[in-house]
Amino acid sequence: MSTANTLVDRFGRTVNYLRMSITDRCDLRCVYCMAEDMTFLPRSEVLSLEELERLAAAFTRLGVNKLRLTGGEPLVRQGLVELVSRLRRLPGLQELCLTTNGTRLDAFAADLKRAGLDRINISLDTLDEQKFRALTRFGDIRKVLSGIDAAQRAGFTRIKLNCVALKNRNADEVVALVRYALSEGLDISFIEEMPLGKIDSHGRAAEFISSAELREIISAHFPLLPSSSTSGGPARYWMSPGYGSRIGFISPHSNNFCASCNRVRLTATGRLLLCLGQEHSSDLRAVLREYPNDEARLEAAIVAAMDLKPKEHTFDLSADEPQIVRFMNTTGG
Repeated sequence: MSTANTLVDRFGRTVNYLRMSITDRCDLRCVYCMAEDMTFLPRSEVLSLEELERLAAAFTRLGVNKLRLTGGEPLVRQGLVELVSRLRRLPGLQELCLTTNGTRLDAFAADLKRAGLDRINISLDTLDEQKFRALTRFGDIRKVLSGIDAAQRAGFTRIKLNCVALKNRNADEVVALVRYALSEGLDISFIEEMPLGKIDSHGRAAEFISSAELREIISAHFPLLPSSSTSGGPARYWMSPGYGSRIGFISPHSNNFCASCNRVRLTATGRLLLCLGQEHSSDLRAVLREYPNDEARLEAAIVAAMDLKPKEHTFDLSADEPQIVRFMNTTGG
């Protein structure tokens, strides 16, 4: 049961990690994430920076000590650096992180570091310029690679690359991606695609490749030893002798992590999602806007929402229609 300083769900799992989406907008259109022709939310429906700060403060008072800013693409949101600076000052917050596609990181990395951002995850599904353009529909990989360089120059450590693995689109590049990560001193995680939102670019079952298959491919070139290291999220890490980088695998299908789930997601509209793969949620924006000065009521709403957190997701790759109709940019990365 949740107490005044902790968030605990019905299954005894302590929630200490909030993934907070600050926008549903993005400057790419990745094929596994969203449709090519997207309609984004009216700005009036998106939480203001002040509302985001107020929610983050409430969660940290309730024991959340890790906060990750996501999107959409968070770097398209005006005021991000100032928001980072304000969130960094929250009592009890131990780690403040950001997930980005990296296209604008060259311009923001130094300012984000000075503002107090601790860590950055960067999406990178391929090193091939043409393949990158196809996967993102119109992206320029040179901007992402420049963003990675900028993050390194700014002094960020434990920079992590996130790669969504697709059997017929980029699985032939996993060794090249690992080699790049190891040579640059970066961590890398490979993610099994999740069935969120209706897409028409590929069949999800046909593109599925398991974490075990990826490990087998990588091990033929880089021996892998299991690691007890953790980043506080769902990745299970391995190391290759002689290198300091972690090689992670996020396996929602083949080896799910529900039993140890310690996180919840907040959408850019203030909807608290208790599970990535279910629709259980609570409308915190309504509380924010109806009771703008009642922090006790806001905290009570967050505590009550823990009873909605389901035991596990039920992803089914064989289903023709998506089980969750919201796209990942709406969910928050």
